[in-house]
Amino acid sequence: MKNQKNIPVRMADDLLEKLYYVAKSEGRSLNNQILLMSRNAVAYFEKTKGKITPDKIKSVREEIEKEFGSDGE
Repeated sequence: MKNQKNIPVRMADDLLEKLYYVAKSEGRSLNNQILLMSRNAVAYFEKTKGKITPDKIKSVREEIEKEFGSDGE
């Protein structure tokens, strides 16, 4: 999958179980639930604190590539 990264996430068992319950209750996979919540968080951030521009992303891109790789693997 081009332009996508796999990221490990650590969370407590009870939070994972509740998040999974929410996802299934809404007819989503856990992955899609996390993506939806992530998009909503970014939208809220941009609404309250301003648009995240490509220039702003540039400042963290090196850190992202170091942590998650530049090829999505």
